[in-house]
Amino acid sequence: MTTPEHQSPAPPPAPQSKDRIYRSPAGIAGGILLLLVVGWLGLDAVFVGEGRTPWLALATLLLIVPPVVAFTLRPAVFAGEDRLRIRNPFRVIVLPWGQIASLRSGYSNEVVARSGTKYQLWAIAVSLRARKKAARREAQARAGGRDGRGVRPGGFGMGGVPARGAVTDGPARAETDKAMDELRELHRTREKEDTAQGEVTVRWAYEIAGPTVAGAVLLAVLLAVG
Repeated sequence: MTTPEHQSPAPPPAPQSKDRIYRSPAGIAGGILLLLVVGWLGLDAVFVGEGRTPWLALATLLLIVPPVVAFTLRPAVFAGEDRLRIRNPFRVIVLPWGQIASLRSGYSNEVVARSGTKYQLWAIAVSLRARKKAARREAQARAGGRDGRGVRPGGFGMGGVPARGAVTDGPARAETDKAMDELRELHRTREKEDTAQGEVTVRWAYEIAGPTVAGAVLLAVLLAVG
């Protein structure tokens, strides 16, 4: 029995595709601005205040900062090949695509699991203003005889209105609605895959709740002792 003198190396593993990440730019900007204001006022009271003022300021910071982070900087949606991970203010929900029944859009965007449980997508908040703006753009396009579809670069006239005769690519849609369309398409193509099966997991964000509760208790004690 002969053996080959040279054995070809095993092929390298296929690279893992990166998750698509959806976050709210407006929420992040608002959160940073709010944290700067709260931090400036609070730290000034901590280092300059007298008597109980520094302790009251510290307790207030512990009470306010974690919820601000939770509702502005923390929310995100991570869409991978096998599962959807939702990071909401106080929970992290992981749903394999095979466990998702539907993705709904109404006054809020939410995921419905096959068990019937609904999970809101805080990072992809519905903007009725953006929907109305997209509807106006589509109405303007239809009035110009362009079928309500988006315009390719260079096809805009005065004031950002599509120029007459511009070539169009697709219907005008709000950004959050586009994000939901992408998630629905990924769900449709991946829900039957073997690697996209499993159980739904939910983890509470104790790193947010812990400091908030500590701040509330400290503030209550300080106010109680007078």
